Amino acid sequence: MTIDWTLICRKYKGLWVGLKKDETTVVASGKTVREVMEKAEKNGYAKPILFRVPSKIVPYIGGM
Repeated sequence: MTIDWTLICRKYKGLWVGLKKDETTVVASGKTVREVMEKAEKNGYAKPILFRVPSKIVPYIGGM
């Protein structure tokens, strides 16, 4: 199953986000991992999935 993070990437450019186990619901965001973890714990999620959203989306095509 493919997960579309387009909206997350647009809204949280350059930030760390903490996601629920469904991998689509953001429970916290911030500039540092520590900030995200503290916010996530306050929101009741002790172990979010951490993801750093790139500041700029650059297409990549693999090759040799």
